[in-house]
Amino acid sequence: MYDKVKYLPAGDKALIIEFGNEISIEINAKIRNVVKFINEAKIEGIEEIVPTYRSIQLLYNPLKISYSKLIEKVDILYNKPIENKEDNIRIFKIPTLYGNEYGPDINYVAEHNHLTLEEVIKIHTRTDYLVYMLGFTPGFTYLGGMSERIATPRLSSPRTKIPAGSVGIAGSQTGMYPSETPGGWQLIGRTPLRLYAPNREPPVFLNAGDYVRFVSITEEEYKDIQKQVEEDNYKVKVITPERGEHDD
Repeated sequence: MYDKVKYLPAGDKALIIEFGNEISIEINAKIRNVVKFINEAKIEGIEEIVPTYRSIQLLYNPLKISYSKLIEKVDILYNKPIENKEDNIRIFKIPTLYGNEYGPDINYVAEHNHLTLEEVIKIHTRTDYLVYMLGFTPGFTYLGGMSERIATPRLSSPRTKIPAGSVGIAGSQTGMYPSETPGGWQLIGRTPLRLYAPNREPPVFLNAGDYVRFVSITEEEYKDIQKQVEEDNYKVKVITPERGEHDD
């Protein structure tokens, strides 16, 4: 994390607040808190807040607030004491079917890292992954904390169509595709959960700062959960300090 935050213009209607030049839990925690403070402050002129791994982009109306005045207001919020309360932690359990047509690249991931398919699944499911940011498409999760033992380069040629719910690996990152899109990540599995639903409120149930725990399931379990999701009867399992595991 930088000793002093950097403020950078991005055109005439955007301000970038840069916190550091690396991906880290500390930077991400600071970003989440500053976003929270900005939302609470309701600064007139801010039209959109876009958090990333190591920065925040503020889109603003220059007719309502000047660039220098916006920096002045944000700088006060940046220096507020950080809040990192463990009682706010939410761990979402994501049922995932690994391999075969659901995860066509898992064998390559195993071969690349000199592991068995079972070892890849075991390593991938034993970590609670921090949701660093959402982006690329609505609800796409960029997750931190994956073991380097299963790190694998992106595909040399991206696919034109990846099924919604696909779980992938790109370098030392893992994440989930919320909708059918092109993409170049190595696909190792798929969840039957609906990660993005435009008519649901909210459309995405995961937020930056949440945690994801992948749970390996069978094809029979996958189809059963998929049916429940289609009938709008499935409740995502979430773990919180005050309530333990419960339906969300």
